[in-house]
Amino acid sequence: MTDIVQRAAEILKGHRASIDRLDAILVYTLGERFKHTQAVGKLKAEHDLPPSDPSREAAQIERLEDLAKEADLDPEFAKKFLNFIIAEVIQHHKSHQS
Repeated sequence: MTDIVQRAAEILKGHRASIDRLDAILVYTLGERFKHTQAVGKLKAEHDLPPSDPSREAAQIERLEDLAKEADLDPEFAKKFLNFIIAEVIQHHKSHQS
């Protein structure tokens, strides 16, 4: 293996290690987030509140798009990601209402 190829392999290994750590952070962060949304769903069910809050969801999407721009992340990707999470949360909230 040439020195250049060896150096590229080392750099690749470093990037992959960082990606692996970030993936773990994402999973644990989502786990923590869903613990809170589960508690919100139970609270809403106990007080007969609707499982979704469209005005809050719209505000959160707008907020996340702004954060994405600041983080140099595609705002459309961020919006799709949050919409996916919101849909999951609403399903969880509906399950508490049954």
